[in-house]
Formats: sequence, C-alpha cells, structure tokens
Amino acid sequence: MDETEFWEIVDRAREAAEDDPEEQADLVVERLAGLDPDAVLDFARHFETRFNRALSWELWGAADVMLGGVDEDAFDFFRCWLIGQGRHVFEGALHAPDDLAFLVPEFDPEADGDAEDLGYAADEAYEQLTGVRLPDLELPPRQDPEGVRPDFDDDAAMAERFPQLWARFG
Repeated sequence: MDETEFWEIVDRAREAAEDDPEEQADLVVERLAGLDPDAVLDFARHFETRFNRALSWELWGAADVMLGGVDEDAFDFFRCWLIGQGRHVFEGALHAPDDLAFLVPEFDPEADGDAEDLGYAADEAYEQLTGVRLPDLELPPRQDPEGVRPDFDDDAAMAERFPQLWARFG
C-alpha cells in the first residue's frame, strides 16, 4: 500500500462516516479486514509514521487552544483525529498549526478532536484477519515533541503564538 492508497482509505471512511470518528474507525477496520495482512501492516506503518510526525509542541499548543487544554493522552487522540481529517488538513496543520482555525471550519470542541479508535483500526483489522496481534512495525521509537514547548498557562503568550486559533477558541 502506498501513501495515496492510505489517504484514500482515510478519506473515504471519513466521508462515509460523515465526520463521526468512531464510525470512521469502524469503516477503516472493515476496509482493512478486506485486504491481506501485509496491506494492513503497510496501513499501520503509514498511520504510525504520520502519528509520530505530528508530535510537535506547535501542534500540541494548537490542540490545547482548540480543546481548552489537553494532557498527553488527549494530544495522542487529537493526533489520531488529525490524521483522520485527511491529507490536506494533516499536512496543512504540520506546516502551520495555527491554520487549523480555517482548515477545520466545522470544529466543535465538545465533539471533535478525539479519534482514539482510529489509532487502533489497523490492530483490530490485523487481528480479525490473522487471529494474532499486529507485530512490531519496526519504526524508530517515539521521541519527545519537536520544537519549543508553549507556556500553556500564559494566555497572552498562547494568543500571540496561535492568533487565529486564539481568536476562534481562546
């Protein structure tokens, strides 16, 4: 599975689920369970690679503003949600996290920003296909967030660092 196929699965599932992250995860599992185990491993590698790419203080700060505060687990679920939004939103957010203010115009902090189940879709599909757990993906280990940690407790600093998001969610 190449990167284009990965994003097609994510996008089709999101569209069919009408942006419901739990339904999207179920649809991804269903789609992956119709493929061979090697394709599911490829999907898992693509997902995990993007999940790791999104580990930055800039994105953590953006998530914090959008959701009114996030701990490490909530940021992990936010990164799953971000991948679930598709290539355009994902790449745009990596390039300029503050642009999430207009990349996701329908964002509701009470209902969006958490797609934990999407992070487990490949695991579930692989287990359905093979009866065993997804093997180690042999990717580099998780690192600390890249960049400079925001001062989450300083509203003025957060507003300056994320002006578009702060104007919308702060």
